[in-house]
Amino acid sequence: MRTAADGQSRVIRTEKRENTTYLLILIFISLAHLFNDAMQAVVPAIFPILRDTLALDYVQLGWISFTLNATSSLLQPVIGFGTDRRPLVYLLPAGMLLSLAGMIALGLSPGFHHVLLAVFLVGLGSAVFHPEASRVAYLAGGARRGLGQSIFQVGGNTGQSLAPLFTALIFVPFGQRAALTFALPAATAAGLMLYIAAWRKQMASVDRTASAVRMIAHDTSRRTSIVRARTTALIVLVAFVFVRSWYSVGMSNFYAFYLIHHYGFTIKTAQLYLFLFLAAGALGTFLGGPMADRFGQKTVIVASMLGAAPIALLLPYVGPTPALILVALLGFIILSSYSVTVIYAQELFPGHVGAMSGLVIGLAFGMGAIGAIAVGTFIEHFGIDPAMRVLSALPLVGAIALFLPGDRRVAEWQVTGRKRHTLEK
Repeated sequence: MRTAADGQSRVIRTEKRENTTYLLILIFISLAHLFNDAMQAVVPAIFPILRDTLALDYVQLGWISFTLNATSSLLQPVIGFGTDRRPLVYLLPAGMLLSLAGMIALGLSPGFHHVLLAVFLVGLGSAVFHPEASRVAYLAGGARRGLGQSIFQVGGNTGQSLAPLFTALIFVPFGQRAALTFALPAATAAGLMLYIAAWRKQMASVDRTASAVRMIAHDTSRRTSIVRARTTALIVLVAFVFVRSWYSVGMSNFYAFYLIHHYGFTIKTAQLYLFLFLAAGALGTFLGGPMADRFGQKTVIVASMLGAAPIALLLPYVGPTPALILVALLGFIILSSYSVTVIYAQELFPGHVGAMSGLVIGLAFGMGAIGAIAVGTFIEHFGIDPAMRVLSALPLVGAIALFLPGDRRVAEWQVTGRKRHTLEK
């Protein structure tokens, strides 16, 4: 017979596991994230090779980019919403195997339509991987969720930052079939995911307990002003992610062309600036979570754009040596909020960890694709120099983050929901 003491002991054990930080799991999920996002970065990195090898035109390359980003960004929140209702722990290795199939197909593709199918598989694998992997980071982070999400996200940002190196060191010398070399990292990541899936299954009871309380809290407050305030905050957060993605993609896609045009740099030298921007961004992503744990999530989100605004405005007017320092500072500061925005969304709607992760992370890809088209069109009409000056003003728009509710207010909403749930019981 179960006694009240048994129930209380079970609750204490559940809360202890929920608040424990599982560092090894976070390292493994971060490594898998690195492999996943590195494989996504392979697609644009291989564009010059595909154009020459398969005689593709720029329109076809645009469709390849659209297929990758649309598949990844649009499906992430859908899959996240579904796994919130019914977590599927083995989606993690399944996502990696889809990406593995995509990379093999990419390396062997004989024509345009085969490449489209290959990048669709890579994008689908990424869409399957991200929501559940972010949930793992959320659970494994315990009481230090900012740190947990940062460790997870820095893997992805590091993978993306390697794209310029992939172009210079792998694809230029070895061509399209070099994509096959990414099959080994994908297989390794799938093995890691099997281990994490087993751990995730053990944690299922903790996830169900936490989600049950939070979902009921969300349901009981749906008819109150709290839900409207949460929805408004999410809209502001989405707008913030939109602005940040446009700026970071504008820099990573077009700043190299600005350097070549403005300073007469070679492609290789311009890639160094790009790598520095992305690598510093990966470091900012890693440190952003712990800073949010210490100073608050809203503080880091606001500072990431307003702190970068003066540097961004100055960048088009300095020489090449100061620019080298400024691009590193910009990457670090702006991307310090990358993991924090994910955590903030999860805390806004804690019963929808997968959906919020898919929404915010997916938007970073989707909005980035739209931003790349917009910036490219502006350059075609007005030139690269005016485009960089207009782009430099975008971080000022990040001031919309000032309208986000503070961390204390978000925490009060959760406590209110928990109290109502307790009273109902």
